[in-house]
This record gives sequence, structure tokens and C-alpha cells, in this order.
Amino acid sequence: MNRTLVALAAALAILGCKKNEPVTAAPIAPPAGGVPTMPPPAGMPPGAMPPPSMPPGGGMPPGGMVGAPNVPGGGAGVEQRIAIAKQLVAQNPKDVQAWISLGNDYFDSRQLQAAVDAYAKALELDPKNPDVLTYQGVMYRDLGQYDKALANFLKANQIAPMHMQSLMNAGVVYAYDLKDPKRAEEAWLKVIANDKTGRYAGQAGAAIAEMRQRGSPPGVPAQPPR
Repeated sequence: MNRTLVALAAALAILGCKKNEPVTAAPIAPPAGGVPTMPPPAGMPPGAMPPPSMPPGGGMPPGGMVGAPNVPGGGAGVEQRIAIAKQLVAQNPKDVQAWISLGNDYFDSRQLQAAVDAYAKALELDPKNPDVLTYQGVMYRDLGQYDKALANFLKANQIAPMHMQSLMNAGVVYAYDLKDPKRAEEAWLKVIANDKTGRYAGQAGAAIAEMRQRGSPPGVPAQPPR
């Protein structure tokens, strides 16, 4: 690695936060707003979905899939990180962590298609990363591409069966975007059966109870609530 690339990498590490840590066997940290999950439409009580795991607007915010992310340091910081990450991937297109960092910063700054594209580059290099599949799936959902979002969530959970975030998000897409309460309940029941930490089981149960009480999932506005 040349001296310029080393300097850029060091700058990125200083400017970034936990999400810019290298991806190894352990799951990478999520974008600034947390691990992507998606906010359900209006009407679902807080706690029905996993806690902020995807930044607000695209992941699951408190009470749903997450909404607009909360970027530490403001827009200037994220734009500077984006500029550095773009230089890194230009010099080394096989730097998977740089692509993930770039995707995370696009995620946080709500540049949806750019995030999808950056995550796609990361997945070319690391196709079995369930976290990146989930982050990209949240962006697909925000773009209204529900079938692609669902495919990502199901693939992430197939790769890592204990990846509860992706399974929760699959249930949200089934319930609120595809209007398929039966499959939504099946997904959430799997969460209840397999969530050893208890982090998502209670929220899955609340989501099922809410859906049963209504008889079917409520309609979703043209744009998910932020």
C-alpha cells in the first residue's frame, strides 16, 4: 500500500466511528443510526419492532424500521468521510471495508441509491455478509423496491439463521409492504422461537398481537413515517 493510501486510511479511521471498523468474522458495526431495521407504518406502537437497528428512515427506528439516521458531527463530517472513502476505493477497488464505510455514510446521509450501489460493491467481495445484505435491504425498502428488500433479508437470514434483525425486517415487509400477514406472522414466530438473547422476541410478539388485533396490517402511507 503506498504512502498516500496509508494516509487516507488513517484519516478515515480518525474521522469515522465504530461503523468504520474492519469487518472480520464478527459482524460489522451498523451505520451511525444503529443496526438497520425498518420502521413500521403509523399505528404500530413503540416497541413493536426491534430497537433502532437501522438508521431512522430506512431501518427500524424505535417502534419500527429505522428512519433518518442521526449522523454524529453533522453533514460536514459525513461528507468528508465519503470523500475519503471514495478515494480509497478508487485506489483499491477490492477494499471491502472501504466500500462498507462508504455505503454506511451514504446510508446515514440518506443517499439511498448511492448506498445500494456501494453495498453492492462490498457484496461482490463479501457476498455472505448478513449485515451488509440487511443494510442494503433497508435502502431497497426506502426506495420502494420491496421484493429486493425482502430477498436481501431472507438471504441474510439463510446465511446466518441467528441474524434476528433480518428476520424481523422480513416480517415488516411481508406485513406492511406486501400485505401478507400470514408470512409476516411466520417470520416473527421464528424470531420468538430462535431469539436466544430476548432482544427481539418481545417485539416480535407485540407485532403479532397488534396485527391480530387489527385483523390485518394497517395500510402504509406512500412514504414510510420518518
